[in-house]
Amino acid sequence: MKNRKSEVLAFSLVSGINKAIARLVDIWDNIGIQEEQRVERMEAVKKHIELLMNEMIIEEENLKLRILKNISACREELDILYHELSLEPYQIDQSQTVLQLEKDLRTKLENLVKEKTDRLKELKSLQEEEKSLCIDLCATPYYIPTGSIPSHQQLQDLKEHIKRLSLERESRVEVFSGLRQKISQLMNEIGHNPETTLEKDAVCDDADTFLLTSENIKALKLIVCQLEVKKETLISTRDDLMEKVSNLWNRLEFSQEEKNHFENNIKGSLSVEVRKLQNELDRLDELKRANMEEVIENIRHELMEYWDKCTFSTEQREAFAAFYSVHPLPHYLDDFKEELLIKHEEELARLKNYYAQCKVLFEAVNKWEHNWQLFQDFEKKASDPNRFSNRGGTLLRESKERAKIQKMLPKLEEEIKGYIEAWEAEQGTAFFVKGQRFMDYVANQWEELKTQKEKEKSQRLKKGDNSALRTPPVKRPQGGNSIMNTPSKTRKLTGTPNASVMRTTVSSTSSNSTGSNSIGSTFHSVTGKPPLSVQKTPHRSRLPDISHLTPLQEFKSDKPAASYTQFAVSSNKELEKKSNNVESILNSTAKDVLH
Repeated sequence: MKNRKSEVLAFSLVSGINKAIARLVDIWDNIGIQEEQRVERMEAVKKHIELLMNEMIIEEENLKLRILKNISACREELDILYHELSLEPYQIDQSQTVLQLEKDLRTKLENLVKEKTDRLKELKSLQEEEKSLCIDLCATPYYIPTGSIPSHQQLQDLKEHIKRLSLERESRVEVFSGLRQKISQLMNEIGHNPETTLEKDAVCDDADTFLLTSENIKALKLIVCQLEVKKETLISTRDDLMEKVSNLWNRLEFSQEEKNHFENNIKGSLSVEVRKLQNELDRLDELKRANMEEVIENIRHELMEYWDKCTFSTEQREAFAAFYSVHPLPHYLDDFKEELLIKHEEELARLKNYYAQCKVLFEAVNKWEHNWQLFQDFEKKASDPNRFSNRGGTLLRESKERAKIQKMLPKLEEEIKGYIEAWEAEQGTAFFVKGQRFMDYVANQWEELKTQKEKEKSQRLKKGDNSALRTPPVKRPQGGNSIMNTPSKTRKLTGTPNASVMRTTVSSTSSNSTGSNSIGSTFHSVTGKPPLSVQKTPHRSRLPDISHLTPLQEFKSDKPAASYTQFAVSSNKELEKKSNNVESILNSTAKDVLH
């Protein structure tokens, strides 16, 4: 369509020129211009038209040249921008006209220039933000060559770098705030004033002046550690001083009001407390020197308490000879008094340290001794003949408690033995209870119990024989009431675990009084008491006293009972033996009655 318009215009232009020339020819005819003049005039017209066309052609040629030159310049600039912006080169469409190509390249060039400007502007903003973060954190900036245009990837990497720096700064600010608060707290607690520049910067009001470098953060952490160590040292010193002051208060017999008054006035920082305690200790030391004999006496009382706690034997106690030094001493021996006091204090400190090391062992030994004492108490109760007359289930309850302790004792012994072996292996020294190894001490306790039981047994048997010789024969009562008239009864002997039930049937028709005497003497020989049939309260059943026959009260063994297990085995064997003896005696007695 465009080609047709241009062709029509060209044809119209030629037609117009032809008409114009024809008109000129008509005018020339009318004027009567000769042929020669016509030719000249025609040549002038032609020259004028050709000149005009040539000028137009030149102008258009120049336009084309300018367009081509612009295209070339644009392509050069585009190549540079594509390289600077790290973009792929622009591909030219060969089908485009020169004018279209020039316009397209110019548009592309404008877009790339704008993108370059935007990138540089964004880079400048990001670098300013990064610079602030890097200064605070003393970090290395993200590297972008100076004068270059950052690519999209570089800008993205720079943003990520700034993001990481921002997070790191927030983290360090949080850490710094915590450390700053901790340092201030510790300084207030221990009464420490900032000395170094870093300490002053850390606790100053303007926290923004502090550089959040990793080295500064590490330095602050080191300051916190140093202050914590100093705090622990001051606390330890304060506690030691307080313990010494308390000991001197007790030794000098200070009143509780005086102690409370000092403790209420001592409150403050640790440094202040340590200073006040040191001053108090110095004052008490002066009082101690003035009252040295009284202090030594108080320390000796405390030594005796720790000797008991540490289960020291007499030999171990006598090893500290200074304890038995005579006092009061004359004033001219004040140096000796002070030396004596120092020895007592050193010995007390040694005992306290030893007790602290062995506290678990001593608690276990005390537990064993407590149960051992309960066991001995139950043994004494078992030897008491009156225990069978107890009401309200006391005997059953004691039996259960005794069985519980019997099971507990060997377990405690083995447990304590394991503790002691582990402690001795760790400390490289032996552990003694009252001057003996623990298992030897336990074996001696069992042996002493055995010896005591044998002694009680012999005394009981001897007393029983004398009682049997002094008892008169039982006479038949007057009025026709005799033992044979008593209804048949059933007696149950429960003195031993294997006590048998004996049923004795007495005939209602007795032949003579000789049988009555025979029956009375027979029962007396077993129990040492008159028969139940001659007592005034026939409906109240009274058990015979056979407590001296219980196996736990007497056992025969030539070897010492090294532990509760051996003691229990020996006791059980004696139990069976005595049970059989009692049963045989009762059976023989029943036969005598029946016959």
